[in-house]
Amino acid sequence: MTTVTIRKNSTGACTGFTCSGHSGYAAAGSDIVCAAVSVLVINTINSIERFAPDEMRVETEEEAGLIEVRFPDTLSREASLLVNSMVLGLTDVQKQYGRKYLKLQFEEV
Repeated sequence: MTTVTIRKNSTGACTGFTCSGHSGYAAAGSDIVCAAVSVLVINTINSIERFAPDEMRVETEEEAGLIEVRFPDTLSREASLLVNSMVLGLTDVQKQYGRKYLKLQFEEV
């Protein structure tokens, strides 16, 4: 199962997110759930780098299927919109394929 954890502070602002694991929907190379999650997460990171003024720290570990993103400062309007768009897409993937393959959770930090 792939788990995506969105971290928010007490005001509801996103402070980062973590994506880990492999969905197990299908064999490696044919797993459409894993591909969808990867595209949404990586596109969000790339979009923030390109279209928003925000700094972020990104750590990856390919073998474990781990991507961790931390925002040291409060997100700009642009970056917040991009993260919300990612969450919308992930929510739709979870609805379509089920919590057995994708767990989306929110954590207050």
